[in-house]
Amino acid sequence: MSVRELAVLGTASQVPTRHRNHNGYLLRWDREVILFDPGEGTQRQMMLAGIPAGDLTRICVTHFHGDHCLGLPGVVQRLSLDRVPRPVEAHYPGGDAHFFARLRHASSFYETAELRELPVLRDGQTFETSAGTLLARRLRHPVETYGYRLVEPDERRMLPDRLAAYGIRGPAIGELIRTGHVDVPGRRVTLAEVSAPRPGQRFGFVMDTGLCDGVFELADRADLLVIESTFLTEDAALAAEVGHLTAAQAARVAAECGVRRLVLTHFSQRYGPTARAGVPPAAERFAAEAREHFDGDLVVAEDLTRVAVPPRAPVSATASPPAASAP
Repeated sequence: MSVRELAVLGTASQVPTRHRNHNGYLLRWDREVILFDPGEGTQRQMMLAGIPAGDLTRICVTHFHGDHCLGLPGVVQRLSLDRVPRPVEAHYPGGDAHFFARLRHASSFYETAELRELPVLRDGQTFETSAGTLLARRLRHPVETYGYRLVEPDERRMLPDRLAAYGIRGPAIGELIRTGHVDVPGRRVTLAEVSAPRPGQRFGFVMDTGLCDGVFELADRADLLVIESTFLTEDAALAAEVGHLTAAQAARVAAECGVRRLVLTHFSQRYGPTARAGVPPAAERFAAEAREHFDGDLVVAEDLTRVAVPPRAPVSATASPPAASAP
């Protein structure tokens, strides 16, 4: 069964709090299981979420600030402790490979798992996965930082009523898919006449950054966008200074890029979790600012929650039905 969902392991920026763990996000996309930015405590959060290390197929690190990578040693060692039988691939900023090396071998352990390092060496680099193409785009932050975008290949969905109208069934359907056409009595039927486009789904992951072209490309038409919203608008000047986004900026990106479901995360500890002196809880404040700009599905992330990738939008059939004389 196809499962496409995000497990939120941690949502805190810079330091963990009583209510929020360091960053950590696990995307399950059919057979591909990608761990993004494992901050401190990620191994324990995975246990609480019921996610074994053996599920992982890939690890993606956006940059080497501690809240995005200090959980790597535990996760890497757990792969060997659990004797994960398949290779796990790891992507990270290639210019800071020395940080990955230090984290990978932070302490002594008996390494049995195969961790394949595939660093990001240039803006726009792509990697092929079982789920589609993984794209890395450079972001605007004080250290080398990349966001990631997963794009499923476009396909076509067969239309049973059109196939039946032309009398196409059984092995002929396979021939039609392979060659793009099939001959029936009296004419040739093309794939376009009996199918409809099924655009591939898209996932965007945007962490620490100021606004830049990379942010918009990663978010473009994403079915699910996970994006940092470290600050509220009252601290927009500070956000710009340190290379971060506000909730309002993240929401405007989602609105402009046609995002279907938006997940805000990476919250500064300066905003308390509970109401005080007439100030609403932080989650409500982030949601309120985002709602001023984005009217789609909105999730203000909390630790150990799961967010489904939205179902595919209905496919509309645009091909013309067969003529009355067709079989």
